Amino acid sequence: MNAKILLVEDEIDLGNVVKQYLEIVGFEVDWAKNGKLAFDQLQQPHSSYQLIIIDVSMPVMDGFELANRIFEAGIQIPFLFLTARNEKADRLYGLKIGADDYISKPFDVDELVLRIKNIIRRYTATETPQRPIITRGDVEFNKDSLRLSIKHSNDIILTPREAELLLYLFEHENKILRRENILVQLWGKNDYFLGRSLDVFISRLRKHLNNSNCIRIENVYGVGFIFRVQE
Repeated sequence: MNAKILLVEDEIDLGNVVKQYLEIVGFEVDWAKNGKLAFDQLQQPHSSYQLIIIDVSMPVMDGFELANRIFEAGIQIPFLFLTARNEKADRLYGLKIGADDYISKPFDVDELVLRIKNIIRRYTATETPQRPIITRGDVEFNKDSLRLSIKHSNDIILTPREAELLLYLFEHENKILRRENILVQLWGKNDYFLGRSLDVFISRLRKHLNNSNCIRIENVYGVGFIFRVQE
């Protein structure tokens, strides 16, 4: 079955080009022309998308607001931004709120397709019949619902990127992890913007795990991190 993508783009000419090209290379594409229409589409009972492509500057509801609404609604679908807004602050904010990639216009369509395939491959590769719950001492993480539970604390629903990083840390617990290896293995490349994004996600996970007596994330100066687990 071909991967199904929701394209959120208000520019008619560009939307047509992107939709047609993605369909030519084998994707199934639905197209919403603003954020509100996209959000309504995502709430339909049979809208099973593997990826959302989001423009930022749109009428009615812009792309950043849409991404935040998606998170608040607990919709667990990876997304990337495809936008003319290429300022550093916009890129950092887009990655901070959970985007799997941030691509500036103008762009190369073949590169876009490769980035899309990489994102979908990362997420589908984790869909195995293994038990969805990881338990370490007072911490429990449900990979399916993205729910992080710590004894005597309120449960937390992680963003897809936070969950992806936490799962990677569990898979490499009590080992020194180099920053560049985390970036390449999780997100395909080691660059400044993703590095800043990684720092944000590490900071968030530290805050989420603050009440745990058995797990902590330690810095290794000049190298990276250790996900320290003591059961």
